[in-house]
Amino acid sequence: MSLQMLPAGQESPDVSVSWEDQQRINGFSKLNSRLSELEDLYQQKKDENEYLEDVGTEIELVDEDDLVQYKIGDAFYWLKQSEVVERLEGESESTVTELNDLEDKIRSIKDEMDELKKVLYEKFGNAINLER
Repeated sequence: MSLQMLPAGQESPDVSVSWEDQQRINGFSKLNSRLSELEDLYQQKKDENEYLEDVGTEIELVDEDDLVQYKIGDAFYWLKQSEVVERLEGESESTVTELNDLEDKIRSIKDEMDELKKVLYEKFGNAINLER
């Protein structure tokens, strides 16, 4: 949440902040931080999924019986192309599932934030800035 100065000549409305209002503001701030973290994680997973798709496309150009290096943990192992394709498909499915879960969490947090914004803007009007 950022603080902004009022334009010259405009006075701050005299609105008291109750304990409940402060809890809503704190809740909004926590949700905003969590949303930023989830959006960063979503972007990382999206990039990872694109990488897996690119590797899958490239690996299909190799003959099925050829050996290909595949990273498991910190080491590379020689596996048949067909086994590598299966593993990549599994990883890609897992990443897509994680992306869908993250989308749901992000949507849920945005809905909560919208509800808090509605309540807080209704009470404080222009005296509060809840935009990112």
